[in-house]
Amino acid sequence: MKNLKITALLAVLAFSPFYANVFPVIPTSIVKKVAEVAKWKSETIDVGNIPQGKQKLIRFEFTNTSSQPIMIDKVAPSCGCTTADYTKTKVLPGKTGFVEASYNAAAEGPFSKSITITMAGSSEPKTLSFKGTVVK
Repeated sequence: MKNLKITALLAVLAFSPFYANVFPVIPTSIVKKVAEVAKWKSETIDVGNIPQGKQKLIRFEFTNTSSQPIMIDKVAPSCGCTTADYTKTKVLPGKTGFVEASYNAAAEGPFSKSITITMAGSSEPKTLSFKGTVVK
């Protein structure tokens, strides 16, 4: 019985280098980050001076740089003074999509706002921002 255990152990040790190469390790992530699938034309926009009491539309555009269609899953403005619209269909590889922010310029003075975007199938959100000054 002792000889059988030693023989089995030697067989396992003899074949372990062979099996170590059966499943190669691929150093790529399964979940792609937003930065890898979408190239944004601009991630920060300075809108300059905005007249008080007027709506300002800010448009962020992106290009699908992946080999698969992508889709925006969620868009969340940072405050109630901003609403958002976005491409609600799949964006094919090489094609463009958009996220639009509509800012209500009610309060006078400088401002800085952001919008957080999450692509379907991605756990990494992308934050876009815009800033400016509301003048009378």
